[in-house]
Amino acid sequence: MDQFVIEGGAALNGVVTPSGNKNAALPMLAACLMTDQPVVLRNVPAIRDVITMRQLLADLGVCVETIDPHTWRIQAANISKVNPDPELCQQIRASILLAGPMLVRAGELELPLPGGDVIGRRRLDTHFLALNGFGAEVRHNSFIELKAPRGLKGGNILLDEASVTATENAIMAASMAQGVTVLRNAASEPHIQELCQFLNQLGARIKNIGSNTLEIEGVDRLGGGEFTIGADYLEVVSFVGAAAITGGEIRIRNAGPEYLGMVRLVFKRLGVHWIVDGEDILVPTNQSLRVVSDLGGAIPEIKNNIWPAFPTDLMSIAIVIATQCHGSALFHDWMYSGRMFFIDKLAGMGARIILCDPHRCLVQGPAQLLGEKLESPDIRAGMAILLAALAARGTSTIRNIGQIERGYERIDEKLRGLGARIERVGL
Repeated sequence: MDQFVIEGGAALNGVVTPSGNKNAALPMLAACLMTDQPVVLRNVPAIRDVITMRQLLADLGVCVETIDPHTWRIQAANISKVNPDPELCQQIRASILLAGPMLVRAGELELPLPGGDVIGRRRLDTHFLALNGFGAEVRHNSFIELKAPRGLKGGNILLDEASVTATENAIMAASMAQGVTVLRNAASEPHIQELCQFLNQLGARIKNIGSNTLEIEGVDRLGGGEFTIGADYLEVVSFVGAAAITGGEIRIRNAGPEYLGMVRLVFKRLGVHWIVDGEDILVPTNQSLRVVSDLGGAIPEIKNNIWPAFPTDLMSIAIVIATQCHGSALFHDWMYSGRMFFIDKLAGMGARIILCDPHRCLVQGPAQLLGEKLESPDIRAGMAILLAALAARGTSTIRNIGQIERGYERIDEKLRGLGARIERVGL
């Protein structure tokens, strides 16, 4: 496995274009199972998780052609099997997204338990409760067996939690279920909105996109079409963080600023700001990097929540930025019990940071970070560690970079283009 060697301390400057949103590409690829017509997806990120989903589709008999590295033509003219490769399924959590599409297309699916990041328990119950609501039969042994022998029927579906992937499965199932579905307590992240827009492009009838109550009229069939995936807002914010903590100035092209309202509010509390210029974001050099206290001088709490609140996947980035800010801030991620466990690596680099419990940490800055030998535990913590290495004095080595590259395409090349001293070294 390759590793990154980073000589920190260089201010990053220049222009960068983020890749397409991984979390939009994955459900869209799964949704291509719902039609036998050709679909062209543009701005597909060339990252490991997306490649694995492509392999899963091919394993089911789907034809996927590469028009160019970021444009794929997908046609599920025939489905050859209903039991996808267990080894592929265990590589990504997104394999669960096959459930809704396969039920409407083939009427059944035998799915191994999905893999993915180890950041705490990530329950699957919401998926199966929702699919039960459409009339699917669910059995759980060593495999998950799903069947819809009488087809799926729409109705009033209330999700027991606003799970992103469960919402996506429910949307895809409802799009071809008989009758009208009202889906309540739906998640509404940008990638869910894009999935809805994509399905409507193929002939689905989804209303109230962007809200937590969707009205979906089932259709008999979907057609083909073309769709361009939007920017990965998690990558956009990662570059915002890179500019802020290295003291540089970065323009992020086609950044989708309309989705970043809450992130902007939270980053202002850390003394980080940016300028919106059309579809671009400019992160200037004059960052105060000073924590804004709550009323009465109280230490502020930065807490994640469901969209449009601050997303859990950006908590690691915000924590690293806080290590370089004047003042103290408490970070609270109630969703995942393992999200905070990477902070021991930041402490080893010199960060003044205390793990209060599995869900909370207190950061006091600024601290001079020092180069260290590090391991990437998951996608988001891995990117946060990479940012810390860029700000550190001295040389850092990051192993297990495959975790980072599950979510970030050519990140070393993009950072080098901004002036980072980062090299990929083979073992």
